[in-house]
Amino acid sequence: MVHMRIHYFAAARAATGVSEETSEGFDTLGELLDDAAARHTGRTDSGLSLADILERCTFLVDGQRAERAFVLDGAQRVDVLPPFAGG
Repeated sequence: MVHMRIHYFAAARAATGVSEETSEGFDTLGELLDDAAARHTGRTDSGLSLADILERCTFLVDGQRAERAFVLDGAQRVDVLPPFAGG
């Protein structure tokens, strides 16, 4: 099984307390994100949880934009990108 590296940026990093972690065993991006939200229960200084932040994020899987239904078979990297300014 391939280990994926999950990279958290900006508010997602603040909510998780880590810039990256590894994961494996998820079929879809949505399953991986649900697991991350359940494990990371901290909040940002503004009171947002990771689950709150994920609702606003863009996701890249191996450099390509992906939605929650994206199948992770063979994926090596997931980037979690919150809006950086305003949106």
